[in-house]
Amino acid sequence: MNDLTAFQERIGYSFRDVGLLLRALTHKSYKNEHPEEEDNQRLEFLGDAVLNFVVAAWIFERYPELHEGEMTRLRAALVREESLAHFAARLGLGQVLRLGRGEEESGGRERSANLEDGFEALVGALYLDGGLEPTRQLLHSLIEGITEDILSAEADKDEKSRLQEWAQARLGVTPRYRIVAEVGPAHDRTFVAEVLLGGQVAGRGEGHSKQAAERAAARAALESLDLEQ
Repeated sequence: MNDLTAFQERIGYSFRDVGLLLRALTHKSYKNEHPEEEDNQRLEFLGDAVLNFVVAAWIFERYPELHEGEMTRLRAALVREESLAHFAARLGLGQVLRLGRGEEESGGRERSANLEDGFEALVGALYLDGGLEPTRQLLHSLIEGITEDILSAEADKDEKSRLQEWAQARLGVTPRYRIVAEVGPAHDRTFVAEVLLGGQVAGRGEGHSKQAAERAAARAALESLDLEQ
C-alpha cells in the first residue's frame, strides 16, 4: 500500500475506490495466476476513448490556428505507444504494475506495451473514480511538456507519413510495408516489419503491434536517409 500511496501522490489524485486503481494496474499475466482478480483490459478500452477525447479537446482549445489534418496528426503523436509509455515511465507506473512471475522476470515492468496499456487503464480508472476534471488535470500536465517539441520537430507527422511524403516527392513511389516475422507467445507477440521503396528494403523495425512495427521500420528508413543526405 505504501507504493500505491506514493503513486497516487505522483499522479496528484487519491482514489476513493482503491480497488479500481488496483484493477487498472493488473496485467493479464497476473490474472492468469490469480483467476479471482480482474485484469485491466476493459479499463484500457475505456481509457483509450477518454484519452483521445481529452487530448483532442485540449488541442482544439490550445491551438486555434491548426487545421483539421494538423490537429489529427498532433493527437496521433500524443497518444501513440511511445508517448503513452513515456508518460507512464514519468509517473513510475511500471513500479506498481501487478504482473505474473514470468512477465516480471522477463522485464515486463519496462516493456513499452505494458506501460502503454497500464497508462490507458489508469486513465479509464481515474475517469470512473473522479470524473473528467482530474483526468484532464493529469493529462494536461503530461502533454504540455512534449507538445511544443513535437510541433517544432514536425514529429506531429508520424514516421509513415513523413516517409511517404519524402518518397513520393523524391522517388515517385509509395512505400510498401510487409510483416516478415512474428515472435513470442500470444500474450507478448513481437512483430517485425520491413518497408520497401521501389522494391528495395529501406528499413526494418519491431513492435508489439503490426502498426508499431511499421512505424519503427519507417523510422529506421528515415534515419538511414538522413545519414545519406
